[in-house]
Amino acid sequence: MLKCFVLRFDSCGSLPILTPFYRSLSSTEVSTALRPFYFSVHPDLFGQFPEERSINENSLKQLSSYLESVQQNRVAKPLTLKFYLRPNTTKTEVRAIKVLKSINIHLRDRNLRKIVVSILKTCDLPTTYVDKVSPKSDVRQKQFHENDINNIYNNLSKHETDFFEDDPIFSDILKRIKKKAKDDNHLSDWLSKNYTTAQGYLQAFEPIRNEIEKLRTNLCDKLKLKRIKWDCGWSISHFKGSLQSLDILLKHHPEDMKSLNEYYNHSFLFDLTGKTLIFGNETGVNLDGDVMLNCGEVRNNWLEVIKNIHRQETVIVKLPQFEKAVSRVLKDIKVVHRKFQPKVTAEKYENQLRRLITSLGDYRGRYGYPRQWPEKLDKYELVVETEAGPLMVSPTGQIIVPSSCPASILVNFISDNLEEAGRLLEEYKSNKYVEKDVHSKVVSEFQLLNLRKDDNITPSLMISCCNRLLDHKDCLRPLLKNSSLFITSYFSLLSDGQMCIPWNWQI
Repeated sequence: MLKCFVLRFDSCGSLPILTPFYRSLSSTEVSTALRPFYFSVHPDLFGQFPEERSINENSLKQLSSYLESVQQNRVAKPLTLKFYLRPNTTKTEVRAIKVLKSINIHLRDRNLRKIVVSILKTCDLPTTYVDKVSPKSDVRQKQFHENDINNIYNNLSKHETDFFEDDPIFSDILKRIKKKAKDDNHLSDWLSKNYTTAQGYLQAFEPIRNEIEKLRTNLCDKLKLKRIKWDCGWSISHFKGSLQSLDILLKHHPEDMKSLNEYYNHSFLFDLTGKTLIFGNETGVNLDGDVMLNCGEVRNNWLEVIKNIHRQETVIVKLPQFEKAVSRVLKDIKVVHRKFQPKVTAEKYENQLRRLITSLGDYRGRYGYPRQWPEKLDKYELVVETEAGPLMVSPTGQIIVPSSCPASILVNFISDNLEEAGRLLEEYKSNKYVEKDVHSKVVSEFQLLNLRKDDNITPSLMISCCNRLLDHKDCLRPLLKNSSLFITSYFSLLSDGQMCIPWNWQI
C-alpha cells in the first residue's frame, strides 16, 4: 500500500500539518468500478461517428496514463478530458442522430476513490460498487515546527507528493525531489547504497526460509502434493504462518483428512497426488486443477473447501469441452490461458465460456464473419477473462477478451488487430527461448540466489535488461553477487532482502 503525504496549514496559518493517507482502491477495483463508463465511451461503439471515436480514443489513453500515474504515485498534471457518450437508442434511431452528448471530466485529485466517483457521477452512472468497497484510510495529523520541514523533505521521495509543478509554494521542493529521483535512477549508485543492507536482510531471513522449506516438504509428503506455492504478494513470513495453519489443521482433523485422501485415491475425478497447492487470494480449484486457499481466511474455511473440492473438479473435467465450443464457433481459434491470467475458479470460468459461446453463436448465425478473415483462425490464440477484464492484444500476441464483450465489438476488434496479434505471437515464440537463455546466463554470471520478474515485464523487456546486465558485468558483479533480484519498473528494497530494479535502468 502506497503512503503519501499532504502538507496543509492549521487554522492560524502558521504551523503546517502533516496528513498521511492511504490509497483504498486496487487496480482491479478501479477497473471493475469503471466498467460501466468504459462501455459508454469505448471507441468501438462509435463506428458511425469517426470524429467522436477519435476523440474518445485519445481521451481514454490520457485517462489510462493519469490513473497509472496516480496508482504508482507519480506526478500527474491536472487534465480536462472530453468524451462522447454512447446513445441509449436502437440502431435505427442511432442513424438519425447527428450530435452526440459530450461530457468533460476534470482530473485534479490524487485520490483514486474520488477520481472514480467523480468520473461515474459526471456520466450519471451508479457508484454502488465503489460505495461497497470499504475505504482503508488511516488519517492522522501531527503538528510540527518550521525547522522540521527540512527533515520532511529529506525523507520525501518522488512518489510522496501531492502538489504540482506550478504550485506557488512547493514547486521549488518538487523540482529538488525530481532532480533527486533522477539522480537515484542509476543502477550502480542504487546498488552501492543498498547492497550491504540487502545482504543483511537476506541473512536475517535465512532461518525463516529454512523453516518454510521444512514445513513445505513435510506438508507435501503428508498430502502427496507436487509442490506448494506462495502467490499472495505478502512477505514470506506470512507464507510461514499459512503453512503452520495448514499443518495445525491436519493435526486437529486427522480423520477428515484421512477420509478425504481415501475418497480421492478411489475417485476417477480427483487425486491429491501430484497436485499443486497455492496460497493466494482465491479459494477453490483453478483452471489447471490446482487447489487454491485464501491466505486471509480462517482454517475451518479451508477444511470446508478441501472437503468439497471434488465438486469443482467435476467442472474441471468439462472445461476442455467448453473451450472447444468457443474454438468451433470462432473459426478454430486456440483458446488458451495466459501465464499471468488473474486467478479464477473453475466454476466462474465455465460461466464466462458459456456467456461468450452464446454471444458469438448468435452473432455468427445472424451476420456471419467478415470475408477478409482467414478460412481458419487456428494460428491465433484467444484468452477469455472476467467481465471486468480488458479487450486487448497482449504483448505476447494473445487476444484477450472479457466474457461480457458484445460479439460485434469482438469481431471488429479481431478484424483490426489480427495482423498485429500474429506478429507479436511469432515474436514471442522466438523471444521466450532467448529469454530463458539470457536468464540462465545472468543467474550464473552474478551467482544470484534467484532472478524473477514482474507480470508486466514482457520477454523482450527482460531480454533487454539481462543483456545490459551482462554488458556491465565487470562493474556490477560485486554489487549483485549472491543477491535475490526482481525485475520490475521501480527501485525498491524489500524486508526479506529482495532487490527490485527497473528493467530500463541506467548504469
